[in-house]
Amino acid sequence: MPRPISPDALAAQLDTHLAKVARRRTRRGLPAPQVRVEAPGFSYRSGDELPFHAASVGKLATAALVAQQISADHLAFTTSVDEVLPPEETAGLFARSGATVEQLLGHTTGVADYFGDPVTRGTRFVPQVLAWPDRFWNPAELLAFSRELQRPVEAPGERFHYSDTGYVLLGRILEQVTGQPFDQLVRTRILDPLGMTGSAFWLREPGPDRIAPLWLGGVEASGYRSLSCDWAGGGLVSTLDDLARLGRALTDGTIVAPELWARMSRPRERFRAGIHYGLGVMQLRFEGFMPLLRGLPRPVGHLGVLGTHLFVDPDRDTGVVLNFHDTREMVASFQTHIRIAQGLARLE
Repeated sequence: MPRPISPDALAAQLDTHLAKVARRRTRRGLPAPQVRVEAPGFSYRSGDELPFHAASVGKLATAALVAQQISADHLAFTTSVDEVLPPEETAGLFARSGATVEQLLGHTTGVADYFGDPVTRGTRFVPQVLAWPDRFWNPAELLAFSRELQRPVEAPGERFHYSDTGYVLLGRILEQVTGQPFDQLVRTRILDPLGMTGSAFWLREPGPDRIAPLWLGGVEASGYRSLSCDWAGGGLVSTLDDLARLGRALTDGTIVAPELWARMSRPRERFRAGIHYGLGVMQLRFEGFMPLLRGLPRPVGHLGVLGTHLFVDPDRDTGVVLNFHDTREMVASFQTHIRIAQGLARLE
């Protein structure tokens, strides 16, 4: 058994580790990671306090909004996309009809992913985001990209395939059901009730004057209007503290009914080695990264492509929020998260 460690000793170990990480990043022109860790009797933070783009961590907010509509009986997990959205909006996106809200949440509709999948002709999506930084993307254009330039990967229910296009459809379903724009739903039903005063639905409502730098495909893009491409799949700019509030609220029943959260956070599919997926919620299984990590807790939450993490372990009342600013820093972000998880497991 690893020897117990005091909170002060764990903080010192993390300081040493993150100083080494920061030195390596400085040589590459990257800022230090933003880190927040909370556990009973332990609180730690590192890096600056700038708001940052949360990337796909924002899918947790979309999933929570869907759960609220299910609780209100305005939606069901079995609701068909075709029941809510007009046929011209969904035409060409699915291999066959019948895709459901549950399948959209769990990435099993077979719809392509506009953000990451190949295209049948022309330029893939991310190079377009970088080539036209002033372009403002609306949801209809995001759906059109998959409809016109990509093909469905499978029929609904046949396989897991991560899809930002599917989350754009969830955003549109929420708009149709509630009669409100998606950004207003995020503001009035998530951000304001939780006191997430440092957060904004980026580029669609007033927000901070600047955000932390971010590198997409090696390009610093924090000032690009083309980041509007992250809509219901992850359009939040937030802070360490605000994301920690979101994590607590998801797991303590504040914004999602506990029975729904239990269903959503139950793993169903393998996303990557060490990462499993439920319905809009990921679970980390550290032993999947390395067998020697067997026995560590299995926190739930979500990742973002920029090396952003929001994970909580409600049984142990712990939470970890990370931002590594860069699509090329995912491995480094997990190296730090693993070190944090090992330390938390040893806290006395």
